[in-house]
Amino acid sequence: MRLLDIDMKTLGKSANFLAIESKHSQLESSAVAIVSAPYEHTVSYGGGAGKGPKAILDASAYVEFYDDEFKRELCFDIGIATLKPIAFGKAIHAKALNLIEQQVSDLLDKGKFVVTLGGEHTISTAPIKANHKKFPKMSVLHFDAHSDLRDTYEGTPYSHACFMSRVCEFMNPKAITQVGIRALCKEEALFIESKGVNTFYASAIRRGLHGKQWQKSVVATLSKEVYVTFDVDYFDPSIMPSTGTPEPDGFMYAETLDIFREIIASGRKIIGFDIVELAPEKKVHHPDLTTARLLYKMLNYAFAKK
Repeated sequence: MRLLDIDMKTLGKSANFLAIESKHSQLESSAVAIVSAPYEHTVSYGGGAGKGPKAILDASAYVEFYDDEFKRELCFDIGIATLKPIAFGKAIHAKALNLIEQQVSDLLDKGKFVVTLGGEHTISTAPIKANHKKFPKMSVLHFDAHSDLRDTYEGTPYSHACFMSRVCEFMNPKAITQVGIRALCKEEALFIESKGVNTFYASAIRRGLHGKQWQKSVVATLSKEVYVTFDVDYFDPSIMPSTGTPEPDGFMYAETLDIFREIIASGRKIIGFDIVELAPEKKVHHPDLTTARLLYKMLNYAFAKK
């Protein structure tokens, strides 16, 4: 259902991802489109996720174009267009998700690789659904400290704590792989066990239950086409304090990139992704830059063989 005509205007150099010139950031000529969904409606602890997309874009101006691993300046090779943020107005819950899904679907129809920036994790249901319609055999790789599999939370099924339950309403739970989980309720644990969600708990990884090369075990559960949803609270609070629900015993940047390296080495393909739950703090800048650099690095992996 189309709610309204979505604004497909792009941001200029002073505000777009990587602060790149217009010839490398026009929608028509770019392979990548970045959607900003600054939606924040169901925060349950710390707030500020609605400011995350802009903080990521602002910090990206300080990310170097050149990637030494791939020996290329990807942004100039493929083009990256950054769209104006979605204006939600009074739209919440299903209506807000419909706005996001509509924009992502329109971009996928144009042949774009779509990156969606949140906002709270609720927003991820929309780009996952849009991509699933185009890639019905895809897996979802979910980085998070929380499983987000509650049916409802604080009176709504559209809470950030429920988004993966909404995904399981249109996707086979066995096509979902979660990594880094270290905070969940009994209801969620029973759902994981009964529905066959591939869940790699932080404690199991740290105890060596998935072997020293646990990243290979994670990737082995995925299909050939992979959509990634990345909640930054997956990272340890020591490197990612700027998030609403930080949890101890998180993960480091380098060990995380090894998962993406294994995805590429195994012949799998990243078909889209979202990054959510950055809640920027004025006096702490490194989480914003870490997230912006992660975004660019993930694009390098997604376009590694192109």
